[in-house]
Amino acid sequence: MKLEEKKGEEMRNKIENKIEMRLSEMRKKQEEKRRQEEEKEKAREEDMRRQENRRSKEKRREAKKSEEKRREEKRSEEKRREEKQREEKRSKEKRSEEKRREEKQREEKRSKEKRSEEKRREEKQREEKRSKEKRSEEKRREEKQREEKRREAKRSKEKRREEKRREEKRREEKRREEKPCSQADLSQD
Repeated sequence: MKLEEKKGEEMRNKIENKIEMRLSEMRKKQEEKRRQEEEKEKAREEDMRRQENRRSKEKRREAKKSEEKRREEKRSEEKRREEKQREEKRSKEKRSEEKRREEKQREEKRSKEKRSEEKRREEKQREEKRSKEKRSEEKRREEKQREEKRREAKRSKEKRREEKRREEKRREEKRREEKPCSQADLSQD
């Protein structure tokens, strides 16, 4: 009876050991599977973290690129605006210069016309003065001629009168000379 019990105990021990071994193997397998799953999860998380880092890095690079592009566009726009302002300033200065030049030309033209007008007026005055002097000279000359003519007429008249007086005197002398003879003739008669 004791032998059977002993054998039964050994058999139980064997079975228990076998079960324990299987359980231990199962636990080992489960532990290995859990460890592998943890490593796999860890690797997956690491991969996700790396992907997230890559995405963040790419996002930062894109943001930097966008910012740089925006700054470049802003600089270009500022440059265009400044160039436009300079061009407008140049155009304005050019228009002002053109306006000043035209005004100067007009002023020069007005001055030239004024000088020409003044010259014409002075020439006209000189011409009028010359004409007036000429008329005065002509008048004086005519007056002189008339005066000369009057004097000549007066001289001629005086000469004729003198001639007449002399003639009268000669006739008178002739009569006086003839008269005594006539009286002598009469007395002889």
